[in-house]
Amino acid sequence: MYAYDEYDQTFVEERVAQFRDQVRRRLSGELSETEFKPLRLTNGLYLQLHAYMLRVAIPYGTLSTRQLRRLGHIARKYDRGFGHFTTRQNIQFHWIKLEQTPDILAELAEVQMHGLQTSGNCIRNVTADQWAGVAADEIEDPRIWSEIIRQWSTLHPEFTFLPRKFKIAVTGSPNDRAAVKVHDIGLRMHKNDKGEIGFEVMVGGGLGRTPIIAKTIRDFLPKQHLLSYLEAILRVYNQFGRRDNIYKARIKILVHELGAARMAELVEAEWQQIKDGPLALSPDTVARIAAHFAPPAYADSPTFTPEFDALRLENAEFRRWLKANVAAHKRPGHAIVTVSLKPEGGVPGDMTADQMDAVADLADLHGMGEVRVTHSQNLVLPHIRRADLPALWRRLSELNLATSNINLVTDIIACPGLDYCALANARSIPVAQRITEKFNDLARVHDIGELKIKISGCINACGHHHVGHIGILGVDKNGEEFYQVTLGGSEELSASLGAIIGPALPADRIVDAVGNLVDTYVALRQDGERFLDTYRRVGIAPFKERLYAPA
Repeated sequence: MYAYDEYDQTFVEERVAQFRDQVRRRLSGELSETEFKPLRLTNGLYLQLHAYMLRVAIPYGTLSTRQLRRLGHIARKYDRGFGHFTTRQNIQFHWIKLEQTPDILAELAEVQMHGLQTSGNCIRNVTADQWAGVAADEIEDPRIWSEIIRQWSTLHPEFTFLPRKFKIAVTGSPNDRAAVKVHDIGLRMHKNDKGEIGFEVMVGGGLGRTPIIAKTIRDFLPKQHLLSYLEAILRVYNQFGRRDNIYKARIKILVHELGAARMAELVEAEWQQIKDGPLALSPDTVARIAAHFAPPAYADSPTFTPEFDALRLENAEFRRWLKANVAAHKRPGHAIVTVSLKPEGGVPGDMTADQMDAVADLADLHGMGEVRVTHSQNLVLPHIRRADLPALWRRLSELNLATSNINLVTDIIACPGLDYCALANARSIPVAQRITEKFNDLARVHDIGELKIKISGCINACGHHHVGHIGILGVDKNGEEFYQVTLGGSEELSASLGAIIGPALPADRIVDAVGNLVDTYVALRQDGERFLDTYRRVGIAPFKERLYAPA
């Protein structure tokens, strides 16, 4: 993984010192909250319902075990003993004291972490496939290009104050695990007719108040031109993006109003002026960054061992865990393991300090010291020997981190909702908890199969409900919490936005409504169809008829 050089480290430490002085002036009254707000947001510090929340960047979701232990230490010392992993591969601490924030940032800087650009109208944390570098289906490691983008975009002087926040995602696989079509810029690596690897560039995706699927404005971009082309896109957005209306300021609105063809023309014209300038990536530059992501020194490992074979035969839960949480690795004898942060009754994405320490220990023992954060609020151990899977599963089970539910009905994405967020209309966490309690039979969960539920507490869609197979949006009706349900969303390359099924439901009906929708799917499915496949075949009508049928 990428390691800071002297410049990186000095830069982050100087920013900590600056913020320490800014906090001092806020506490002394020299700065008003209005004056302080843009300063704290620049460092990832939000003021939520009950306390300050600090958002820490995890670039392209990659963590060392030293960094994970430091996050656990911060949770234990400065928070209430836990952290919350987000859909942007970041972590949030929700009970932070303002006067302690500079000390937290200083401790993060010691392990090459920060909160810069996790908030504000800037280029946010660049995200990528959580299986980058190890996926069996991968064309090329997207972390290399994500790191190049991170270095280019961090405090870029031209793009520090954009019309609105800006999000970039990169995938190096034909099976999109980075949700590139719902980002301001999505980059998909693929091969052209000559066998060269480059990028499909998609622009103008996003969720929130106006959900839109990104449009392709360039089918193939040679890798050496990545930064100049991104620079051209951002320049067009910075020039033409609206600043008079916060709800119409995202690039998705600009692309929608101009049309993808006109947007492509503007970007192309801008790009032609800069494509051969200093932003052109030299092979030496790319090689220098790529060296940080060289494969680890894998030891030979058998695909199966007597212990593995015996446990798989004897233990149904181990078999379910292998099926749901263990994926193919490009290296023979190894596997990718997803650590579920969605136990029955748990808060999606929450992890205790003790669990962070324990997973760091397991990654050191079995996983070459590396951990990843997923878009679905889980963790990944990307370098596990198959021979170690039985021991790893037993220890994860002891930690309540081995629920075999990845991409299944209880692997729910949920924003913090009204339990924490001042913008929320309704609670997300209790709904997710109650759904996992309703579907507490893992044999049934596996029989239902792939089904992605996503819950947002308000229209800002931090829970990505628009692209859930079943999406749930909290709304306020005369001071009461109701939930609007959408069906048929997807964040894959065949991305789609969910359709509203009907009137919003009160809080005491929403969990049973999910059960009703699942039962309808099971009754309608054919030949092992996923929920999404069945929905796309039969449409919304049978689901709506069953859900709103008179009692």
